[in-house]
Amino acid sequence: MSFPLTLTVNGVKRNVVLDDPRVTLLDLLRERLDLTGTKKGCDRGQCGACTILVDGRRVNACLALAVSHDGAEIKTIEGVAEGERLHPVQAAFIEHDGFQCGFCTPGQIMSALGLIAEGQAGSDPERIREAMSGNLCRCSAYAGIVEAVLDAQKKLAEGSRRSAA
Repeated sequence: MSFPLTLTVNGVKRNVVLDDPRVTLLDLLRERLDLTGTKKGCDRGQCGACTILVDGRRVNACLALAVSHDGAEIKTIEGVAEGERLHPVQAAFIEHDGFQCGFCTPGQIMSALGLIAEGQAGSDPERIREAMSGNLCRCSAYAGIVEAVLDAQKKLAEGSRRSAA
């Protein structure tokens, strides 16, 4: 039995036929679509390395069955930058040393993007730490990650105010 589905991944419509309904979004992205920026950490939804945005919401791709997301809009780390120009969240992670080994960084950035888009970041570092608690960093770059989220959120808000004026 085959399972056809259509996904829009990083702005590109993708038609995929699965032969197994148990394929996760993570495995589909990494193994079938060659989008390896999304990392397989724990494969149990506990580390956040596989965080992507599905229809604008943060999702652990290792826990999401691909067949359940037919028609979804998916954004991975590969779709964040605009050409060579980094997204403000990516730039803030670099500026504030929000990464060390880099393994968790794609999931951290995707979670930060979702957090900011949801309007949940606020200006309280503790609130950001709590909202990003599903993303683990073995290197303990948490202080830099929180600073990056605060800085990126501020820059994005300033940019939207300028474009509205």
